[in-house]
Amino acid sequence: MRRSDPDGRLGTTPPVPGRPTSLFLLLGLPALLFALITWQVVADGPLVRVDERVSRALIHPDRFSELLADLGNVQVAVPVLAAVLLHVAWRARRIGRDRWWLPATAAAVLMALVPALVVPLKELTDRPGTPVMPPATGYFPSGHTATATVAYGSATLLLLPWLRTAYARRELLIACLVVNAAVGFGLIRRGYHWPLDVAASWCLCGVLLSSLWLLLSRSSRRTPTGPAGSRTGPS
Repeated sequence: MRRSDPDGRLGTTPPVPGRPTSLFLLLGLPALLFALITWQVVADGPLVRVDERVSRALIHPDRFSELLADLGNVQVAVPVLAAVLLHVAWRARRIGRDRWWLPATAAAVLMALVPALVVPLKELTDRPGTPVMPPATGYFPSGHTATATVAYGSATLLLLPWLRTAYARRELLIACLVVNAAVGFGLIRRGYHWPLDVAASWCLCGVLLSSLWLLLSRSSRRTPTGPAGSRTGPS
């Protein structure tokens, strides 16, 4: 299916997954993985012992790993998302798009959900930190990982429809994956988190970002993508 993009160029309308298999891969699988990891952490299962061995092999605190981990700071990731929200909302409103505020609002609400979900989970699991961290608990799941994943992931989802070419969209997706992988690596390498802390956050945020993508995809099918009142084909 072809459609006009926000600036009048032709693009391809992204498919909206509706089959049970697609929904399971997007929502069910990461949710199940998150539940499995959480169960292992709470029960101190064999996966935790593997996690500890991997952590000992990877930990090497240095300045570079600390800088990578800092990309997951609220002070870094959230302003990036805020700038994208303002940009996307402004462009959508400028061309007269119906419900121009919806994508930015949905992404902002998703970002606000991160501490609402992560903080109670930290309290419930009460996992201690790695040996290089001061004695404390509440490290599972990783809040820095969740912040980075939702902030950079939401920004990517909002920007994709505005990019002109498939190459640009692909490069943006790759950049998002690289940045989030760098944050996770930095947190583990620096010793701020166990690997399972990071993996669990990725699974949890996979559910959140998939939900956002489904919402935006369905909304795009009901919303004119050109100037107000114009359509170039069926939605």
